[in-house]
Amino acid sequence: MLEFNFTPFPIIETERLLLKRITNEDVNEIFELRSNPETMKYIPRPLAKTAEEALEHIAMIEDKIVTNVGINWGITLKDNPKLLGIIGYYRMQPENYRAEIGYMLLPEFHGKGIMPEAVNKLIRYGFDDLKLHSIEAVIAPENFASEKVLQKCGFVKEAHFKESDFYEGRFLDKVIYSLLDK
Repeated sequence: MLEFNFTPFPIIETERLLLKRITNEDVNEIFELRSNPETMKYIPRPLAKTAEEALEHIAMIEDKIVTNVGINWGITLKDNPKLLGIIGYYRMQPENYRAEIGYMLLPEFHGKGIMPEAVNKLIRYGFDDLKLHSIEAVIAPENFASEKVLQKCGFVKEAHFKESDFYEGRFLDKVIYSLLDK
């Protein structure tokens, strides 16, 4: 069985990006991400209504890192410390050598290749450093932008579950993409 250890916190660099630990200083950007109907459109969670809720979200992210059950990074451009998005591994299954990747990005940064750059780097981190065997992503079937990112990064569609999740009074489909370590 895999053992995850996120201490010391791994800061990850790509050509343009710095993936760093999210702190309370990022509260405005986390609020911006979590309160924006566009960024939250395909994430079945309530919109953040206050900075306090954003701080709670940061605390939850931090708790998962400290207990080694999940890890999220803030996405920034190397020359600007402002958070543009979040990327990380959730629902880690050490017994199956598998984890789920998830990400979100402020709308003004969509279409600039930021997500594929971050996802590709996290794939390598997942396979090389965490020793995962497979990585999955769960998306809404109509989330074509995310689907494009996953396909660009080599993920393959594995399943389409019909009305499998109940949220706010309705049943939602979900699509699972996955990638195996080569």
